[in-house]
Amino acid sequence: MIGARTRLLAWLIVLAGFIAGCTPTVGLDAAATEQPTAAATATAPATAPATETAVAPQQIPTTDAPAPVAVPQPFALNLYQEGDFVPQYTFDWCVAASIQMAHNLVDDTGGGSWTDSGQQGELWEMARAHSSNSFNGANPFGWAQVLTEVGMGPYSVVSIPDYGDALQTAARAMTETGRPVGLVMWSGRHAWVMSGFESVGDPAQFPEFSVTGVRVLDPLYPYGSGQWGPSPEPNSLLTPEQLATQFVVREPRRWSSELPAGYLLVLPQGQG
Repeated sequence: MIGARTRLLAWLIVLAGFIAGCTPTVGLDAAATEQPTAAATATAPATAPATETAVAPQQIPTTDAPAPVAVPQPFALNLYQEGDFVPQYTFDWCVAASIQMAHNLVDDTGGGSWTDSGQQGELWEMARAHSSNSFNGANPFGWAQVLTEVGMGPYSVVSIPDYGDALQTAARAMTETGRPVGLVMWSGRHAWVMSGFESVGDPAQFPEFSVTGVRVLDPLYPYGSGQWGPSPEPNSLLTPEQLATQFVVREPRRWSSELPAGYLLVLPQGQG
């Protein structure tokens, strides 16, 4: 009996030790709230807390970009169409023929061209009657007056001392009015019509532009002058240098005028 008790007691001691080895040292609640150790914190992925607020990128102030500067571009205006040219039927009627050509350049009614020789004679007499000195025939003042009276005006006579300024003035007037310009040629002895031009820059957009070519109608074509040179073909595009061989400053002694010496234009004016 003593041996049996002794064995039972020993078995109970062993069982008690086994149970003690299987029991956790802390409670479940404590284990659930335990904070990670420093080592665990060091090896955890570096993620932002779920409640972190994103910071907006810094706004960089901007300034308005300057508007691009307009650059002059090639520009051209040409009123001429086939059939607009009219020759002068006598060596005196260049002004009258120029009036007929001016009408043809601007007429878009379909009423037909002015080409009749009888009409040219009548226009010459009208221009001569309005000229300041009829002994010299029809001069630029009579030319401008008739253009105005027959419905193509108003026109006026201007004298410009500088050649480049004269070309710019003529081109600008054509752009503004859509009508041709009269050129007083050969130092006041002859009449041409400026029917178009080419330039670098539109005169309507740029105060300063350069005229690179002038389109002309010489009613004396194809004869020309032994002194001043041949007549260009109708609708010829002359460089300013070519035009300058025949478009020169008027001689004041050619006919009386209060205008100063310069390059004479029979210039279309705005309707006002």
